[in-house]
Amino acid sequence: MSQTRTSMDVEKAFHMTGGVEETSYARNSSLQKKASDMVKHITIETIQQLYLTTTPRSLGIADLGCSSGPNTLSFIKDIFDAVEGTSSQTLLPAPEFRVYLNDLPTNDFNTIFKALPDFYKELRKGSNGRPSIFIAGFPGSFYGRLFPNNCLHFIYSSYSLHWLSQVPPALYDEQGRSINKGNIYISKSSPPSVSELYLRQFQEDFALFLRSRSEELIEGGRMVLILLGRRGPDHADRGNTFFWELLSRSLAILVSWGEVEEEKLHSYAVNFYAPTKEEIEEEVRREGSFELDRVEMFEIEKDGADDMSYGTQVARTVRAIQESMISLHFGEGIADSLFENYGRLVDEEMAKEDIRPITFLLVLRKSMI
Repeated sequence: MSQTRTSMDVEKAFHMTGGVEETSYARNSSLQKKASDMVKHITIETIQQLYLTTTPRSLGIADLGCSSGPNTLSFIKDIFDAVEGTSSQTLLPAPEFRVYLNDLPTNDFNTIFKALPDFYKELRKGSNGRPSIFIAGFPGSFYGRLFPNNCLHFIYSSYSLHWLSQVPPALYDEQGRSINKGNIYISKSSPPSVSELYLRQFQEDFALFLRSRSEELIEGGRMVLILLGRRGPDHADRGNTFFWELLSRSLAILVSWGEVEEEKLHSYAVNFYAPTKEEIEEEVRREGSFELDRVEMFEIEKDGADDMSYGTQVARTVRAIQESMISLHFGEGIADSLFENYGRLVDEEMAKEDIRPITFLLVLRKSMI
């Protein structure tokens, strides 16, 4: 029987590649940083409005799905600078900052913690003495409660909420065989029930996320959420499924080379879902704890790094995200050849058609009781 993966498996095994080596998330998360920078003005505007309307003495902030790279510290500095600047302009006392960094327990929190002394030193340059900022790690799944009641003012999550708590269990029959054989995500050849199973898993997860955060935020607290999505109702829309189709093809190449068992490919699936604007809005309305103040849809401009092609850049990014789950399922040792093939396929396909996945930015406000 092929091994299927439960939510417990994902919680124990799914993590970005830690450390600061060549294949680490820390060195391969520039695409995510580029996207968050494109909408940074909205994040800053939201935290400034929140600060001015609540003027807290102690400001509670959480970054959910912080991972282990430099992006989370860049976000904290942006928030710190924005609030400090607003407080000095309005002559309000600057608050202390309580910052909670959350990710799954397998996340490499140590890489972040090792960077903190230099980070504090950097913050200190622009303020008098040591800034009143206290940073802590909070391991655990954000599909459930993480923090005490009413302790947070602002929640941020960038490129995390398209990851589901689990692969939809009903994708597998009683023998552990996938009903989506040959695909690792929704595709044109998937049975219609596959997209419905993924949608249902997203609805359950997102509702639980909203319900949990509503307990942890103060009334009027804000969330800024950045996640991948899709334009319209077609679940197999190219902009959404393209990169997973190429990963399936890259795995199939290794099957043809005898490096991967065919049955292993047929039983692999990703814990991912890219919702539409309407699906997000419907779940927010149904759950009822938040008002959706703003929804922005945007694309990231395609450009390669100076020393590598766009396909290689994408391959390194996807490897830093997926390697933990791929190694668990297929075994160690296939990553180099898998992602070499993948980068080449991305470059070949992009030469034929410019495909840009879309991203949503959501600003949510906890409803007043």
